[in-house]
Amino acid sequence: MRRPLGVVTRGTTNPNRLRRVDNWIVETCGDVLRAAADPLVVDLGYGATPVTAVELRARLAAGVRADVRVVGLEIDPVRVAAAQPAAEPPGLTFARGGFELAGLRPVLVRAFNVLRQYDESEVPAAWRTVTDRLAAGGLLVEGTCDELGRLAAWVLLDATGPRALTLAAKLTTLGTPAELAERLPKALIHRNVPGEPIHDLIRALDDAWQTAARYAPFGPRHRWVETVRAVHAQGWPIQYHPRHWRHGHLTVPWPAIAHR
Repeated sequence: MRRPLGVVTRGTTNPNRLRRVDNWIVETCGDVLRAAADPLVVDLGYGATPVTAVELRARLAAGVRADVRVVGLEIDPVRVAAAQPAAEPPGLTFARGGFELAGLRPVLVRAFNVLRQYDESEVPAAWRTVTDRLAAGGLLVEGTCDELGRLAAWVLLDATGPRALTLAAKLTTLGTPAELAERLPKALIHRNVPGEPIHDLIRALDDAWQTAARYAPFGPRHRWVETVRAVHAQGWPIQYHPRHWRHGHLTVPWPAIAHR
């Protein structure tokens, strides 16, 4: 096998760190997996321990289809060896690989906290390397979250490129939507400056959150829904239904926030 493409990440991870994106994948990407002849999923760069790959397999098996196969890929052979006791073939296996996906053709790839240490200029090539290796109709979910998974943001991509951005927060611990700026994906985090659409979106969310303070007595979930509703009324093309918003999610089409 040729040398995997990429560099070794820091590898930090925690149980349930990726619960928000996993649940979103189950609900939003489930149909792609259900329609697949081979429901192969890659957890790219799972880290120093295999816990998030184990959790992804369990959530997909319970929420989408029982025969889903998850392959955890890591560049570091030491991490691959350490993960083997958690393997449960054929549903969950671990192998050495990087952006080239070890020759696999998955229908879905989840890559979290992988590109954070790369330069912004390297992101498009990494995206293309992965999406070129997806099965027909396959998807890539690439993003970033904090250490406990309370704040997260991810990009949904297919073979044509980025399709949408999702911001997600644990509402009971959210102080202000501006906190999400710290967890933007690498493609956007340096674009959070005046004059850029992503800055405008976060500013609009923050202003609407302050205005929605009167809903705080009804709980943070109610306040967040009213915040998103207000931003939507301003003309931002918020996707999905308010029932999605209640989970602390907000999704916009990529063209709405693509940097100028």
